[in-house]
Amino acid sequence: MAAAYLPIRVKGQSTCVHHKGKQLDFYCEKCQELMCSKCLSSVHKGHVVCELGDITPQKKQEIQNFITKTEQNDLVQIGTYIASTETLLKENDSTFEKLSNQLKIQTDKLKQDLDKLTAETLSLYQEMRDDNTKLIQKYKQDLELYDNHLKQLMQDCKKALQQGSHLQVYDTACEIHSPRPLPVKPVLGTASFTPNINPQGHLEQAIGKVITTGQSPSDQGPEVSTTTYYGKTVSTSPAISNVSSHEQHSHDNGKNTDTKKKLLPETKLLDRWESPCKIDSICPTTANQAWTYNHSKTITLLDRKGTVVRKINHSNEIITISLSPTTQRLWVCDYECNIMELVSQQLTHRFNSKNFPWCMCVTANGHVIAGMPKHISKFTTQGQVVITTLTAGTGKSLVCSPRKITECPVTHNVAVFDDNSVLYGGDQTKCVVVIDENFNKLFVYRGDIPPTYEQQLSKVEPCYLNDVAYDSVGNLIIGVSQCIVLLNGGGEFLRLIHRHTSSSFAVGKGSEDVLWVKIGKCVKLLQYSKE
Repeated sequence: MAAAYLPIRVKGQSTCVHHKGKQLDFYCEKCQELMCSKCLSSVHKGHVVCELGDITPQKKQEIQNFITKTEQNDLVQIGTYIASTETLLKENDSTFEKLSNQLKIQTDKLKQDLDKLTAETLSLYQEMRDDNTKLIQKYKQDLELYDNHLKQLMQDCKKALQQGSHLQVYDTACEIHSPRPLPVKPVLGTASFTPNINPQGHLEQAIGKVITTGQSPSDQGPEVSTTTYYGKTVSTSPAISNVSSHEQHSHDNGKNTDTKKKLLPETKLLDRWESPCKIDSICPTTANQAWTYNHSKTITLLDRKGTVVRKINHSNEIITISLSPTTQRLWVCDYECNIMELVSQQLTHRFNSKNFPWCMCVTANGHVIAGMPKHISKFTTQGQVVITTLTAGTGKSLVCSPRKITECPVTHNVAVFDDNSVLYGGDQTKCVVVIDENFNKLFVYRGDIPPTYEQQLSKVEPCYLNDVAYDSVGNLIIGVSQCIVLLNGGGEFLRLIHRHTSSSFAVGKGSEDVLWVKIGKCVKLLQYSKE
């Protein structure tokens, strides 16, 4: 559907954005916006409205509720977290002190030839302890900043209740509905030391085995496990998750996904620009940027204005990319079946796929799902197969020629865009297949659109699908010929998000559910929901 730029009132502005100089004395209940007297017969004609002062009691109650909750819960919890960092620092020093002592005792039993290896391992412990100290201190600083922010917000709330105007009360109430996220407790490096009780054999094995887990504060990368033998370190990335057990929910195979976000009456066009590079796939980041590629040897990072932020060149042609939802690191697969991770602006090899992958998805728990001819497979980051559609369920493949894979952030179901190529036994009927974590089929969407919405489209060509993504509450965003549709997690049709005419199409969901859509040579940023 067509969308235009909408004027936005800034905080504290008392005059109407549509009618210059007119005071904002009314509130539109339908649009949830302030308005002036002229808006009654124009922008908000026919809407249910009331005077601004009529909603002040409700807004004051919301502010009072926020104050009560913050004083009784949030500030107390933040204080506890801040106090806990001192314990973490002491435990961190104590842990590595014990490990260092164990290592020294074991080393004293060995020949002098092992002294160099001992020094290297002690250096590793020291580095990890320093890294942990930095993480804990940064965590403490973030908590203190969050604490100061809440206290300042409390003062603003109290001031608004005591002497604020209707407008100030309204703006303050709006501000408390957009809270800062609580700082995330860091993943500290851990280590263990296993002495070699029987030192016979090769000298390089006599010192024992050191296993560490952690991440560098500078890279903010995934949790890395390293095993050291005779100074030779092998790094692996075990499956990780940023969702704690008490935050995980049952969603009945995606039908009962969270619906806290409210669909806007019309999709807003936030921005549009002609892309400086060809785009076949878009992976938006949480930093309001997006990685793109177009089956070349280059991946390109763009900002929200279409400016090239960075380019990464590779020796082989790239076939697919995926962004990790937990680490925000880019994963890349090339035509030589190399699966790589972008670390410190360098593509680092992780493993090779035996079969040629057409598409790839990095999951929240650190697995890599790859789509291949007639099947999809889930791997660890070391390339070990966890499950495949060739062996899941009845053993019959659920897909023919998968071209896009995406994971639901709520249920962890997986949606696969399958173009059903005749080269692999398909009938060219494109569809989206939704499966659960164990690769059991839940439902298939083939592009059906309710008649009430079909009337908005000009049927000049057969219906076909061309891309799929999940939003933050578990709804499916699917590119269909001439439009983008929104389904809930169970496959029920919700609405049309946008209409278009080009067959060259790519879609990606960014932060705050801002949709990045590539249509032809143009990129559009769309917003269809809000808190």
